[in-house]
Amino acid sequence: MEQTSWWKDWTAQLSSFSRNVKLFMFGNALIQIGMGIFGVMYNLYIRELGLAGEVSGHVIAMTALATAAILVPAGLLSDRVGRKWMIIVGAGLTAVTLVIRSVTVTEHTMLIGAFLTGLAWALPQVASVPFLAENSKPKERMNLFSVHFSIVTIAGVAGNLFGGVIADMASSIFNISVAAGIRTALLVGVGIFILGLLPILMMRKPSISIEETVVKAPRLVQDHHATDFKSNLKIIVLFGIAQLVIGTGSGLVIPYLNLYFANRFDASNSYIGFILAIGSAMTAVAQLIGPMLVRKVGEVKAIIIFQYASIPFLLLTAFTTNLWIASIGFLFRQALMNAASPIQSAVAMDIVHDKYKGLANSVNQMVFQVGWASMGIPATFLVSAFGSYYGYVYTFIITSALYLTASTYFYFTFGKRFEKLRS
Repeated sequence: MEQTSWWKDWTAQLSSFSRNVKLFMFGNALIQIGMGIFGVMYNLYIRELGLAGEVSGHVIAMTALATAAILVPAGLLSDRVGRKWMIIVGAGLTAVTLVIRSVTVTEHTMLIGAFLTGLAWALPQVASVPFLAENSKPKERMNLFSVHFSIVTIAGVAGNLFGGVIADMASSIFNISVAAGIRTALLVGVGIFILGLLPILMMRKPSISIEETVVKAPRLVQDHHATDFKSNLKIIVLFGIAQLVIGTGSGLVIPYLNLYFANRFDASNSYIGFILAIGSAMTAVAQLIGPMLVRKVGEVKAIIIFQYASIPFLLLTAFTTNLWIASIGFLFRQALMNAASPIQSAVAMDIVHDKYKGLANSVNQMVFQVGWASMGIPATFLVSAFGSYYGYVYTFIITSALYLTASTYFYFTFGKRFEKLRS
C-alpha cells in the first residue's frame, strides 16, 4: 500500500507542474539530445582528425574556464533580465558555436569555438534551476528536480546512442571517412538542439510569484540574519567547496570516458555510444529513486550514500582489462554518482534565501567548472605519459580520493544541521 501511495503522490506531482515547467522540460530534452550527440562524438572527432591527444584536454579546459569566468555575472544578470530570455539567447548562441566547431579542423579555431561555447552555454545553465524554482512550489521541488534531471539524463541516453550510430551509418552509407561521418553526427545533433528552442519560446512569465513560494526562511538560515547577504554567502561558500572538489575529480575522468573505452579497449563508436547511453538510462532510474531514499535517511545522508557507493565501481573501472567488467563498473559509477545531483540542486535552492538563489546556483556551477577545467591538461598528460592502462589508473584513483574527500566534508559540514532540523 505504501508503494502504491508513493506512486499516486508522484503522478499527482507530475500533473501539477506548471505549463512553463512542462514546456521547458520538453524543449530542454531536445537540447540535451543535441548536446549528448555533440559531447560523445567531439573527442573522437578530434582524434580522427589526427590531432594530438592533448588537444581534447585543451578544448575541454577552454570551455570550462570560459564558463567559470562568466557564471557569476550571468547569474546576477539573470536576476535582472529574467530566466526565459537568458535561456533562449544563451541556447541560440550556443547552437551557432556548435556549428562552427563541427566544421573546423584546426586546433586554433577549435579552441576559439570551445571558448565561445563555454560563454554562451553558461547562460541557460545558470538560469535553468532558478527558473524551475520560480515556477514551482517548495513542497514539489525535490520531485521536480528529480524529474528534470531524469529527463535530461534520458535525453542524454538518446544523444549518446544516436551519436555513434549516426556517425558509423554515415561513413558506411555515403562511403565517407570516419571523420566526415562524425562531423555528420555533430551537425545532426546541432539541428536537434535548435528544435528545442521552439517550446522554450512559448513559455510565459512565471505563473507562481516568488512571494507565493516563500513559506518560511530557508532551513539552514532560520534566524534573525536569514535574509542578510553575509549569512547566505557563508552557506554558499561552504556548499561551493564541496562542488569544487567534486568538479576537480570529475574533470580528470568524465570528459575522457569515451577515449578511455576507445584507447584501452579499441571499442567502436557504436559501442561507446551504446554504453554511455545505458549509463545515462541507469542514472535516470537512480535519480527517480532518490526522493524515496531522502524520505528514509534525509537529504545529506542520501547524497553521501550515493557518492560513497560509486567509488568502488570507479576503482573497478580503473584496474580492469576486461571490456565487460569496465562497462559494468562504469554503469554503476555513473548511476550512483549522478543520482545525487537533483538532491544537491534541491538542497542548494533550499539553503539560501530566494533573492540569492541565482547567485548560489552560479557560484556552485562556477567552482565546479573551475575544478573541471583545472584537470583537463593533467588528465591528458597522465594518459600520454603513462599509456592507456596506468594513465587511466592514476586518474581514476585521484578522482576516487577527491570524491571521498568531498563527500566526507559535505557530511560533516551539513549533515548535523539537517539532522537537527528533521528531528
